[in-house]
Amino acid sequence: MSRFTSPVGEGLISVDRWTDSSQAYFLTHLHSDHTQGLSAHWSRGPLFCSPITARFLLSKFKGFDASLIRDLEVGSTHTFSLISPLNGGDVEVRVTPIDANHCPGSVMYLFQGELGCVLYTGDFRWELTSERAKLSKSTLLDALNGEKVDILYLDNTYCNPCFSFPSRKDAAQQVVDIIQKHPHHEVVIGIDSLGKEHLLLHISESLKTKIWVWPERLEILDLLGLDEIFTTDTSQTRIRAVPRYSITQNNLESLNTMYPTIAIMPTGLPWSQNSPEKGAYTVRYTAHSSYSELEEFMKIIRPSIVIVMKGSHGFKVRKKEGKGKVLASVRRSRVNIVRKERRGVKIEECDEICTSDFEVQIGSDWSS
Repeated sequence: MSRFTSPVGEGLISVDRWTDSSQAYFLTHLHSDHTQGLSAHWSRGPLFCSPITARFLLSKFKGFDASLIRDLEVGSTHTFSLISPLNGGDVEVRVTPIDANHCPGSVMYLFQGELGCVLYTGDFRWELTSERAKLSKSTLLDALNGEKVDILYLDNTYCNPCFSFPSRKDAAQQVVDIIQKHPHHEVVIGIDSLGKEHLLLHISESLKTKIWVWPERLEILDLLGLDEIFTTDTSQTRIRAVPRYSITQNNLESLNTMYPTIAIMPTGLPWSQNSPEKGAYTVRYTAHSSYSELEEFMKIIRPSIVIVMKGSHGFKVRKKEGKGKVLASVRRSRVNIVRKERRGVKIEECDEICTSDFEVQIGSDWSS
């Protein structure tokens, strides 16, 4: 994964990476591609995360040693000490978790101190029409207090000009509009095991109805205090939130042999097809930043070095000789996007480093 040499030595901090030896481990959120290597028996060291993620973690990994968890108040700066491998002295680190607006409990981490100024976005949505994102921006700028970001680890999932998304509020209303146009249909909505809770809440509040979810999903919603809005009783509602992978054309056709059914897939993924004539609808609802949002983010942060985690979502960064620009190109293979490689970083490691004293040009196609 990503590598750079820390001025205070290696092996200090790992983020979303659980198989290497470090003194402190940080979890951005509980999506499975960020917890590879983490289990109920994991015991390498202190694990820092948001309070919400801490609750999810103990629920998902039954028997996890709770004494290892250090929950950090989001939006506040916390100070802790590590030991320098170079001289055995104390290394003071300040860390500020910042709401990533991705899924419940998700955070970015701003590290400051003797190891430099490092911002790790994890998965994030820089949707500045959202009050939450505006607060995140304010928190980040206040924490930086004019300091320059030395190294930025960037979520570049939709880092190409072809990706443009409405706000999640507008996309959620599009879902409601589709449901209202089919008053006599059953509705299935594809979601993951964590995330899109605000979409489901908007549907429930707009249509004055409960929403069916599978039992394990209800446990997550219970931890968020939302269980009264949801049910596992199919007789109480015509709207069901189901695992995303279960929505296929064959399954939809089978459901329509029993009762009229439409399927709605809220996603930003480019291969999803909108086929109303077949009862399948795609709505561009995503918890990752669009190209224009990433541009806005980069204009604000202006880091010295940008690191894009190789294999994270099928993108990579290349530097074109003689041009002085960082070029992030899309690998359009669905397999490369879906089969995500190992995630996370050690603070002294990276896959591809791009100096950005010049313009960071996100998403341009370029071939060597």
